[in-house]
Amino acid sequence: MRSMNWPAWVRLGDIVDLLRLSVPIAISRMAMMLMSMTDAVVLGQFAPGELPFVLNSWLPMGVTLGFSMGILIGVQVLTSEMLGVGRHAQSGRIFRRGLVAATALGVALLALVVLTAEPLFQWLFVEIAPSSESANLANPEYVAASTASVTHILALALPGFTISTVCGLYLEALRRPTLVAIISYGGVLLNIVLDLAYVGGFWGLPQMGAEGVAIATTGSRYAIAVAMFVAVIFLTPAFRASPKAEPGEAKRQFEVGIGSAISNVAEWGGFNLTFTIATWISLSANTVYGYTIQLVGFCFMFYMGIASATSVRVAEAFGRGNKDEVVNAGRLGVAATILTGTTLGLLLVVFREPLSHLLVNKEALIDGVAIAPAIASLMFLAGAMTLFDGMQATASFALRAQEIVWSPSLIHIGSFFLVMLPACYWLGIVEGHGAKGMMEGALIGVFVAGTLQTLMLELKAARPLKGHAALKL
Repeated sequence: MRSMNWPAWVRLGDIVDLLRLSVPIAISRMAMMLMSMTDAVVLGQFAPGELPFVLNSWLPMGVTLGFSMGILIGVQVLTSEMLGVGRHAQSGRIFRRGLVAATALGVALLALVVLTAEPLFQWLFVEIAPSSESANLANPEYVAASTASVTHILALALPGFTISTVCGLYLEALRRPTLVAIISYGGVLLNIVLDLAYVGGFWGLPQMGAEGVAIATTGSRYAIAVAMFVAVIFLTPAFRASPKAEPGEAKRQFEVGIGSAISNVAEWGGFNLTFTIATWISLSANTVYGYTIQLVGFCFMFYMGIASATSVRVAEAFGRGNKDEVVNAGRLGVAATILTGTTLGLLLVVFREPLSHLLVNKEALIDGVAIAPAIASLMFLAGAMTLFDGMQATASFALRAQEIVWSPSLIHIGSFFLVMLPACYWLGIVEGHGAKGMMEGALIGVFVAGTLQTLMLELKAARPLKGHAALKL
């Protein structure tokens, strides 16, 4: 009997290597989303009506976090390239350069968010919000003030977040993702304790609702940053002497990051602006849509594991100048994403009822809307959305690992700002579909992004490698 002729990228050794990297990375990335999920679940049990204040606070927070993560991704890409040619012991200068940038970014972004949060939300919810009967159910001034208050507390976590991010990226590039996962989950456990204390009112503390969530997140983020930094000091060559950098290395590190930052601002900013649109509809629409997106975001952490592992494998092959390995690593990552996305989408649909009850108190009502059944009704759209969300992440990571920066960035800007936001506004407000319309618009946006990023990856697979002395479109 003839054996099946499998494609070159479906090799057992490559699959095992992808899993060995992606599983712990996914687990560690999931910690970030688990913090958000924990916040939402605890808030859903004690004060579900305050979830919109947390979700809307992530407009400035999400943009700044996405920007900083993008800028710092060059640490991972360049360190992976050095690992691919056996020079990782000399990578300390890459990390130190990233650490300086992370610290400066954290402080600067903290100041920016604190100064702009109040006028931003006043403008969004009071000055430009479209008037409608349902929107008037919530006091716009109260929504703006409450969201700004939560944002001010969350902003204090920005330096801790940027420092923990650069440490985590460096550790993962040196193939220590399990350590990152362990530290991250320590932060999750601490966040749960703080949530119960400041949101649930355990141990005699006052119930602080959305502000309690912000306090818990800020404290947990600094604990993670300290633990990550200690691990980097003792377990990596981060602070060992390294040779003088090659000409243009610093520029290349941050040019890779700038492209990723633009993409992250487009994706995170676009998604977080959808929460603003949902709030314009009503607080109940924001709550239903927000909890559904929380589940999509949780699934996205699986893809972040695959995408990050694919990025490391592609960057290693790119550093060696091996075109076939670059192509095969990218294709294997996309195939793994499609398989994972199909599985997760089916699970969301099959378990839609218990998932909705896990998120919120099954008796929760906002503006007369039963929240749990409304969330369950959107799981079909969420299941489809999560597949394409994963595809756009993995394909864009694989492109950037080859130092193809601007093409994925332009696709993200077009998909999320020119497609998704208008679609959400039209379907959610103009057509009156409410939370369902918001999910329909978001699905359209990620479908365009996932399809175009994957097609771009295949298009670039046909080009010859010419080294990586300069960035390419």
